Order: sequence, then C-alpha cells, then structure tokens
Amino acid sequence: MIKGRHYRTGADITVSLKEPAIAGIRKGGGGPYLAPGIVDLQVNGFRGLDFNTLPVPEDLPGNVTRELWSEGVTSYYATVITNAPDAIEACVHAIAQACKRDPDAGAGIAGIHLEGPFIAPEDGPRGAHDARHVTAPDWKKFQRWQKTAGGRIKLITLSPEWPRSAAFIKRCVDSGVTVSIGHTAASVEQIRYAVAAGASMSTHLGNGCHLVLPRHPNYIWEQLAQDALAACIIADGFHLPDSVIKAVMRMKGPNAMLASDAVYLSGLKPGKYTTHIGGEVILTDDGRLCLAKNPRLLAGSVQMLIRSVEHLIRAGLTDPGEAWEMASTRPAMAMRLAAGRGLETGAPADLAVYHRELDRITLLETWKGARRVWKR
Repeated sequence: MIKGRHYRTGADITVSLKEPAIAGIRKGGGGPYLAPGIVDLQVNGFRGLDFNTLPVPEDLPGNVTRELWSEGVTSYYATVITNAPDAIEACVHAIAQACKRDPDAGAGIAGIHLEGPFIAPEDGPRGAHDARHVTAPDWKKFQRWQKTAGGRIKLITLSPEWPRSAAFIKRCVDSGVTVSIGHTAASVEQIRYAVAAGASMSTHLGNGCHLVLPRHPNYIWEQLAQDALAACIIADGFHLPDSVIKAVMRMKGPNAMLASDAVYLSGLKPGKYTTHIGGEVILTDDGRLCLAKNPRLLAGSVQMLIRSVEHLIRAGLTDPGEAWEMASTRPAMAMRLAAGRGLETGAPADLAVYHRELDRITLLETWKGARRVWKR
C-alpha cells in the first residue's frame, strides 16, 4: 500500500499496488511527487509510429502505448485525421483490432479521436489537412467508420459551418460521441447552434484558424464565450502566445485543459520530412513543426504534455498542481473516464511519479492499472 497526499489538493489517498510501494513520497519539497497519469486527447503518433500511415501495422497501437509510458501518458485518444474515406476506415479498423489483441493497447487507448474530414475547406482553418478529402458531415459515412471501429470513436473534431451540422452533432452526442469544434471558419450563429446541439469542446483553440481575423465577432471569441465548451490548448511554447494561454485559462477556469496534438515525428531528429498528409514539413532544432511551403503555418506538435506542463510553470501561468491537472484529471473528466474521478481508496490507479526541480520535471515511474509499466 502507498499512503500519501495528492501533491496539490491535499486529499488523502491509499492505492493498492501489485509491486512494492514507491519509496520517498513526501508531503512537500521537490518530490518525488505522486500524481494521476497523463491523459492526452490527441495523439497522431509518436517516435516514428503513425496512426495515419497505411497499412497500420498490427503491433503499432500497442507499441505507441508502451512508448508513451516514458512520457507519463496512461490513457490517450489515437487520432485519425482527414483522409480518403477508405483510408479512414482502414485506420480505425486497425486500431480497434489492435485493442482487442493487445491488452496494453486496449487499456491505454481510451478511444479514437476522429479529427476531420468534416472541417473547414479553406486555407488557414484547414491547417495541414489534405484539402482533397475535406467534406461535409455525413452520418452514413460516420456510421460506417464507427461500425468498423467497433464503437471506439469517442471524440470527433468538426467545423459546424457545413449545412445541417447541428443535426449531425446531435446524432453524434446521442450515440455517446463527444463533439469538439475545431479547424473551423464557422460564424457566431453556427457555433451557437453547434453548442445547442451538444458540442462540448474546442480542439486546440486558437490554432487551425486564419492568420488574420476580424477584431470581433469571430469564432475564437465565440468559443471562449460559450460556457458549455471546454477548451483544449497546445501549450508547447509555439502554438499559442503565453498571453493567449493566460486568457483562455482565465475564461475557462477548470474547463481549460491540455492536448499535445503529437504527430509521429515527435521524438525524432530535427530536419525536413515528407508526410502523406501535410506534404513537406520542417522540424526545427527547438522543436517547432511547420509546413515547408508556409513556415508560418504549424503542422502539428512534437512536444508531449509533460513539456507543456513545464511550459505553464516556467511562464508563470499557473502553479504546478493546476498545470498537472490540465494534463490529467481535467481531460479525463471531460471524456468521462474513470481516471477523472481522482485517486480512490483501493483503486487500480493510473499514476505518474516524478521529481520537479523548479520548472523541470523528470519522470521517474509510470503505473497503469496499479502495475508499474515504466521506470527510469
């Protein structure tokens, strides 16, 4: 048994483990700290392993899951982005089959995040998504993908600017799928209709949008003003200025959370890469990923959430406790995962053990379902 205190809330916890207790958990000081495992709502791939490159090897989802343990990630949403209909179907099928075969994949992949193809078609809001495959929401097409995925599509990012988007959103929500607004050029009215239909989240708010927007109204202001929308942000130091992160956190409060949007180039060396989705991209020495043809446009992220937590602390945007919650319990609660209920007595908990020196976090151990799965 481990008896300790949650490093921020101070709530007493007792967690049953299958291995000897983690030593050295303290109530204060520099750690080591015991905290909930990281929950990432948007993982496209990691360390050269891509959920969007066909054919998806049968062992890839499990391998991604095991690689992510070294980043403290205990649950995540495998993200499939805009592509041809048959390609999307093949991707979600491969992920679903892997979750059946591989216990690690089945436990770690909390669901599939379908990011597209029902997004804005124009440059800017579309981001690095392939314009050839962007299309209006289609319920029959989505049902086909969901059947192939065995019901594992739990989160969908779309733009409500398309005709009859509200009806599509309602069907998704009624079927248990969380709808997030993103890659959008929607009007204020269209966003309001989407929220009324059940949309409850914003995908990487402030990114996947035009380089220049009207002062007001615009789709960022409207999403910020909608209390029913939780806001996911990428706080890697590149996607958003600190002032914008601060504003989002102030307006959304406990409904502000982190997502990585990590692509398969995360963990690889800097350089120029050719992807089947965004074409040529450049990964810089400092960890910024952008389109080669337009360096002002980002092509996803290569920073994992533990680095975003560091950035929030380093920039003085919040304290370490809230920063960690934004990467763990908040996204879990938004997606109604068991991990979002906190650390319960006797629970087979998902945990991260780390040491913190000022704004630098060093992960020491990761526990999944009360089993230590990674140790430094």
